[in-house]
Amino acid sequence: MLNIAIIGTGNISQAHIEAYKSFPKRCNITHLVDIYPEKAEQKKIDFKLSQAEVFDSHKKILKDASIDLVSICTPPYVHAEISIDFLKAGKHVIVEKPMASSLEECDAIISAAKKSGKVFSPIAQNRFRDPIMNLKKTLESGLIGKVVHAQVDSFWWRGHCYYDLWWRGTWEKESGGCTLNHAVHHIDMLGWMLGPPAKVSSMISNAAHDNAEVEDISVAVMQYKAGPHCAKGALAQVTSSVIHHGEEQQVIFQGEKARISAPWKTCASASMPNGFPKDDTELPKKIEAYYMKLPQLKYSIHTGQIDNVLTAIEKKCDYLIKGEDGRLTIELITAIYKAGTEGRIIDLPIKKDDPFYTAKGLMSKVPRFYKKKKSVIDQSGTISTGSNYK
Repeated sequence: MLNIAIIGTGNISQAHIEAYKSFPKRCNITHLVDIYPEKAEQKKIDFKLSQAEVFDSHKKILKDASIDLVSICTPPYVHAEISIDFLKAGKHVIVEKPMASSLEECDAIISAAKKSGKVFSPIAQNRFRDPIMNLKKTLESGLIGKVVHAQVDSFWWRGHCYYDLWWRGTWEKESGGCTLNHAVHHIDMLGWMLGPPAKVSSMISNAAHDNAEVEDISVAVMQYKAGPHCAKGALAQVTSSVIHHGEEQQVIFQGEKARISAPWKTCASASMPNGFPKDDTELPKKIEAYYMKLPQLKYSIHTGQIDNVLTAIEKKCDYLIKGEDGRLTIELITAIYKAGTEGRIIDLPIKKDDPFYTAKGLMSKVPRFYKKKKSVIDQSGTISTGSNYK
């Protein structure tokens, strides 16, 4: 039985608590930590965690030998500090997205994880959805040929008051806008499926939230070298937004032979003698048959990732999402910020002497679109966590 500590008891902590409670014979939530301890006390009541102790600082439980695994659900600006503290204390760590505020912090976390020998896994729960997992498997099958174009629509909608919450809407606390905190899910999918691009260009803007320093929309174009699943010169376009009504989210891969996507759709064109298209009816049937035979996941989203981590700890085996995966996502996001700030195409990888490598350097360069006008401690109500891609 593994003992679990939840660090930060805001909205997203519910997904972690519910996931752990799905495995009552494998783990037990014993500690709840929040700088506003009344929020932790409320979670204790809401989820009937009578055995859990409440604390107002993670530092008060670092030496508690009974804790095996922590889930960090705090605002992004302290992800690195808290992750490193617990890794050094010999605990396994799961950290919510984004992994950290900078590449420098990502590298420090990865180093601490290696030294500790403990499991470190940044949340990328959408990998544990059947439509996403099986999209990747279909891509890797080679049935569509190499990818020539990818379209990533990370469309979300957030009201003006969304940025009133105390830690949102500033570069210092939120570490970025929709590109970092919303599109992180879709940018992770892109990096997982195609690997890193060679070049990135972008524009970043704030079109609808004059109470936030950070962007509420960015549009990026990425160019790839030839790779296992990419044609030379392949492009990906990534739109990150919290100004799109309907929150329609999709990932589309156009291959040399066919198109596949999540939500699932496949089609293919064949060439007539004059180069114009005609429907290829046979290849989509093969792709569809392959896709439909793929196995379904036993557990999905946060529950799937937490099961994966629990299994890795229990059996000392490999697990899906590691620090290096989270770092690639942060590098792509950093590249979008750098390209959009400097107004030019940039090359990857981002080097350690680049100002955008550090949180301090990035924050000294990025635009502050507006000044945050209001700050509230808590916001009640339900939250949306994106598409199910079905």
